[in-house]
Amino acid sequence: MWRASSVQAIVGKKWVTGFTNGEEEAVHLTEVVPFLVEDELKRLGALYEKGPDWASFVVTDGRLVTGQNPASSRAGAEALLKLLA
Repeated sequence: MWRASSVQAIVGKKWVTGFTNGEEEAVHLTEVVPFLVEDELKRLGALYEKGPDWASFVVTDGRLVTGQNPASSRAGAEALLKLLA
């Protein structure tokens, strides 16, 4: 199980992205999952950015690479490879 303090240490004051509240609503998960990713990242002090729902959107902050949704997989992998080069 993750601890809020350890996640906060990773994402606090970092630019990140993840599933948007709108994407969670579109797949009817808002009443199923224990928290919404967008809300939780903001609560933990992340600097949350998002693109259009279901579009590829990747944010890189230092060595941290995050993708908004499955459509971001390729762009996320490319961003990671760029960091490793």
